[in-house]
Amino acid sequence: MKGAPLLNLVLAVVLAMAVGELLIVGRPILVPIVTAVISVYLMASATEALRRIGLLRRLPRAALRALVLLIFALGLYAFAVVVASTIGEIAAVAPGYQANFEALADRLERRFDVDMQKVVDDAFRVTFGGLDLRAVILGVLGGFTSVGSTAFLVVIYAGFLMVEQPGFPAKLSAALGDPEDARDAARILAQINARIGEYLAVKTLINLILGILCLAILLAMGSDFALFWAIVIAILNYIPYVGSLLGVAFPVLLSVAQEGSLGHSLALAAMLIAAQASVGNVLEPRMIGRQLNLSPFAVMAALSVWSAIWGLAGAILAVPMTAMLVIVLEHFPATRFLAVLMWNEVPPQGAAAPPRPRDG
Repeated sequence: MKGAPLLNLVLAVVLAMAVGELLIVGRPILVPIVTAVISVYLMASATEALRRIGLLRRLPRAALRALVLLIFALGLYAFAVVVASTIGEIAAVAPGYQANFEALADRLERRFDVDMQKVVDDAFRVTFGGLDLRAVILGVLGGFTSVGSTAFLVVIYAGFLMVEQPGFPAKLSAALGDPEDARDAARILAQINARIGEYLAVKTLINLILGILCLAILLAMGSDFALFWAIVIAILNYIPYVGSLLGVAFPVLLSVAQEGSLGHSLALAAMLIAAQASVGNVLEPRMIGRQLNLSPFAVMAALSVWSAIWGLAGAILAVPMTAMLVIVLEHFPATRFLAVLMWNEVPPQGAAAPPRPRDG
């Protein structure tokens, strides 16, 4: 039938729209579940790393899993406590910050000739004088509050997943029935475990180092809420490309409000950017390299889609979810071309040959 391709295209578009709507409507349920699944990959890598450490290698694997889960739960709890306390403190000082912004705008207006520098004056007035700082601050923090509010569910889901993880291969084999299908599925899961788990473990270590560096800088510069902003910088660094910029912008914006001085804030920005550049351009390439082999365009497209669907949580989860999708797509001849289009580099001929379809 000549109309079959068009019909298939229409059905595909309708299906995509339905899935998108389902993801948006189901956000409160799906985000904690997906976060827990991806967190289990991270905790599995952490468990294997602990097994290589001295006395810990003598502990049963179940005990190491419980230890990693406990550390993960305590980390999420500490993050939730810091966010909750910081929101109240920032809300209390926001009016003072607003006054500092307005005073800075007035000083800049007096310094420049309004008639000769009207464009500059208007720019400062729009940027500083017309900014409702309290609304901006609380809006930004609201995103982190929504992430923190899912922490309890994430820990519960992750705990159950880690308990059931050892028996999952047997369940998979029984569910698929065909031994060849079970082996293919196990091979895909093993590749996801290797790529995603290692990437998340190394990325988390890098973000921890970046957070410590930025905490030292913020404390040295006398910034308010230094611990909170260091945590924000570390978390936003999971977001490719734009995360590092946002991580610097927020504490610098608050520094302008706190000090009422552009010089102090520019110095803080320079030091934070230097820390980001050192970690992003020197440390990260050496530790991560090109593990996921995702093209920059594919990453940015995924970031746009998932942040539009799930907000900040979607932006943070975009890279691992896209990498998992690519791994699945490249294992099936019918969808392999989609995975290839999302690669950053094509492997040498024969290094990543497509799987052969089985007969019958």
